[in-house]
Amino acid sequence: MFLIVGLGNPEEKYKKTFHNMGFLAAGDAAELLGTKFKKKECEASVAEAYYAGEKLVLARPLTYMNASGRAVKQLMNKYKLGPENLIVIYDDYDLPKGHVRIRPSGSAGTHNGMRSVIAETGLTDFARIRIGIRDEQVNVPLISYVLSEVKREDYELFSSACHRAAEAAIALAQGEKIDLVMTKYNYNG
Repeated sequence: MFLIVGLGNPEEKYKKTFHNMGFLAAGDAAELLGTKFKKKECEASVAEAYYAGEKLVLARPLTYMNASGRAVKQLMNKYKLGPENLIVIYDDYDLPKGHVRIRPSGSAGTHNGMRSVIAETGLTDFARIRIGIRDEQVNVPLISYVLSEVKREDYELFSSACHRAAEAAIALAQGEKIDLVMTKYNYNG
């Protein structure tokens, strides 16, 4: 069993912001798996699917970004999962826009949602899929930038990156080795 978590903020006003790339990618994964986010449990909106004989739980924490770890910890406890069964998808300002990076472990970097996940679970050795959002042409404070809407001319770029991240998460959940998934889905634009 795998838990795929897309980080973001639950309100409609955040739907098209950079900080919701994880939510969007989780939505793409649900669509690829033919399921929908129908129920709420453990402070998250949840979708379930079976793929290649493996149960997958997709989650979008409803705690807001900075408290995402609460929902992740609750879901991991409910389903009795270890770090090898957790995949987290999120936006990353440290990567150029549209880039996708998969890693088997690491720090939170500048991301408050990941800081929360690491603090609540006490784990750093879980798969993470980062979607780059940095635009060298924009010079505003980080908090203002991540909560701003994606520019219309960048929709296709970010849509493609979210879809790629969703495909990578499903590949990991079906048992593909992380090195192979990194080779196949890491994308530098």
